[in-house]
Amino acid sequence: MIKIIVDAMGGDNAPYATVAGAVQALEKDKELYLVLTGRQNEILNELGKYKYDKSRLEIVDCPDVIGMNDSPTEALRRKQSSMMAAYWMLKNNDDICAFVTAGSTGAAIAGGQLILGRIRGVKRPALCPAIPNSRGGVTLLLDCGANAECKPVMFCQFAILGTAYAKAGLNMSNPTVGLLNNGTEDHKGDNLHQKVYKYLSEMENINFIGNVEGRDIMIGNVDIVVADGFSGNIALKSIEGCGKLFLGVMKKEFSANLKSKIGYLFLRKAIKNMRAQLDFDKFGGALLLGLKKPVVKTHGSSKPVTIANSIANAASIYRGNLVPKVQELLSVTDLEAIAGECDD
Repeated sequence: MIKIIVDAMGGDNAPYATVAGAVQALEKDKELYLVLTGRQNEILNELGKYKYDKSRLEIVDCPDVIGMNDSPTEALRRKQSSMMAAYWMLKNNDDICAFVTAGSTGAAIAGGQLILGRIRGVKRPALCPAIPNSRGGVTLLLDCGANAECKPVMFCQFAILGTAYAKAGLNMSNPTVGLLNNGTEDHKGDNLHQKVYKYLSEMENINFIGNVEGRDIMIGNVDIVVADGFSGNIALKSIEGCGKLFLGVMKKEFSANLKSKIGYLFLRKAIKNMRAQLDFDKFGGALLLGLKKPVVKTHGSSKPVTIANSIANAASIYRGNLVPKVQELLSVTDLEAIAGECDD
């Protein structure tokens, strides 16, 4: 059995969405065993709506809940919260393989670093969502919010983390890596990005293809895009906003008049396929890469299907031996010289 812990009280729609998503995940994967942390009575009330295999689910009663606006430092002191209790269980129990939460991003990052801990040699963990692209697959973007300011060595580690994730979780044999910049030419960007370009070009254990622009995340031939958390987060939110705008305008236009409604009937299948390709929910949340065990942070507004897919994503990453592969890549990559130059 693959045992995964779920923060049942995390997110705007908890515990409805988290419990419903957990039940869906159990139905799809018979090797899953889920531990739900949160207010037991509320969780049981939601579970009462469904039929599920009770032998593969347990509840750990946690009276406290971390709010989306609570500070990370305050969250760490609340050990009886559904999120922090989950982190302590993840740290102290070898049989628990991964953690999924839709709760506060800041608290999830703080708990990951200070309770669970980073993989040896990793400077900072990075948030890494899988973004649908025009090739019918996904592009990994990291970092997209965990580290607003980054040194060159962190970009290099993001490239290693993303490469390991692409191999372990997405079965890519030789994923390409690009550096998010304001142009594709070698000389583009500020001093930091020019330094990072040089270091990435010299790394032997990644397939670096050079600078990429924001549009290349979805329509380019790059599998992994590395960025500082500030730029990456803006890119991610812009992509999400454009997707919602496009689908919203399309819905409005196809319902505008009788001709549009008739046209929709002929295009219904194509539109359905397009919506499925652009659906972020089917990819689950963003992996918090660089921690000792897989942690998936999904949107606070996640629906049940997003929670279910986040759990499936966490299970897939564990099956792919992500952490050992990151450790292996780190062991054969000399980042000490880069780190030394950063301190000059």
